Amino acid sequence: MRNPRRVWRPWGAVAWLAGVLFVLPAAWMVLTALHSEPDAATNPPSVAAPLTLQGYAEFFGAGTGVSPWPPLINSATASVGSTVLVLLLAIPAAYALAIKPVRKWTDVLFFFLSTKMLPMVAGLLPVYLFAQYTGLLDNISLLAVLYTSMNLPIAVWLMRSFLAEVPKEIMESAALDGAGLLTTLRRVVAPVAAPGIAATALICFIFSWNELLFARVLTGVVAGTAPVFLTGFVTSQGLFLAKVCAAATVISLPVLVAGFAAQDKLVQGLSLGAVK
Repeated sequence: MRNPRRVWRPWGAVAWLAGVLFVLPAAWMVLTALHSEPDAATNPPSVAAPLTLQGYAEFFGAGTGVSPWPPLINSATASVGSTVLVLLLAIPAAYALAIKPVRKWTDVLFFFLSTKMLPMVAGLLPVYLFAQYTGLLDNISLLAVLYTSMNLPIAVWLMRSFLAEVPKEIMESAALDGAGLLTTLRRVVAPVAAPGIAATALICFIFSWNELLFARVLTGVVAGTAPVFLTGFVTSQGLFLAKVCAAATVISLPVLVAGFAAQDKLVQGLSLGAVK
């Protein structure tokens, strides 16, 4: 019999190669952020150039007086707030579609999905006019509501697939014990579907944190988010590569930390219901 390790060893090498290719751009960004502007702008780039924290110092306002904390706080507020709202709306909707299916539930799911078929730029002008008419321009609350509406269809689809795997027997037992809908969702469904909820929350948080189009058009000085702040490093004087890489590294850290902290839940949630 052939040794399974010998059979699969080439595929292991391919997996490692793919992993290195995925990580290489991020590693190069971090390394470039630790170089000075002249060293970062060399062609070909100088890998062995002296390391410095000048790019990070300038990102945090050294020499410019521009603080990145308001945009970072705005991004955290809009992302976390919209993620909480998405979960509060998506879990009951997914429960109705998976556990207590409504009539023509497939049409309901298709309706949720159809809202993602419209390009984002197509809805930009109506949203801008609405925000201008209601006085919500440069308001972080408007971004939180927009991110909620943008992520809700994906969350409903994900949560529906997760809740469909919850054993109905335990919910029937809870109903026999007199538990109402909210109690069942809070004490029975939520603990069992925790990996799926964590995966959905992480995906919605990443989408909200990285969103640029609506944040760029609908915000200004007060409610500007981290991606909008990042675009401010592209000036008429040129592209300061080390400073941009330092800013991109810092702005990417919350998403990376959240991903690493919930990676077990993310993998478990995304593989929930798969054939083992």
